[in-house]
Parts: sequence; C-alpha cells; structure tokens
Amino acid sequence: MKFKFIGVALLCAFLMMNIVFTQFMVHQFYYENYINVLIFGGLNIVVFPLALYTYKKTKYEKA
Repeated sequence: MKFKFIGVALLCAFLMMNIVFTQFMVHQFYYENYINVLIFGGLNIVVFPLALYTYKKTKYEKA
C-alpha cells in the first residue's frame, strides 16, 4: 500500500511538472524568447517518459 502511494505521488509530481513546463513554454513563446522555449520543450521531453515509466511501475504493483 505504501509503495503504491509513493508511485502515485511521483506520477502526480511528474505530470504537474509537465503542465508547468508547458505553461512556461507558451509564455516564453509569446514574448519571443525562443531559447527558453527550447529549454522548456526539452524539459517536457525529458519528464514525460519518466511519468510513463512511473505509471507502468505503479500499475502492476500489488496493493
């Protein structure tokens, strides 16, 4: 039970980071700071597979 809770918390943290990075990326694109757009886009690309990996590990854990 405790390990599954940690996995769900990690998954929520990764998905929240994806939302924040996407919001920063759109904001920086509006102000034409394209270097920052590329940085936040890269962070999104890094964080999303971590969320998928966490989901797959948490899905098959016993409660």
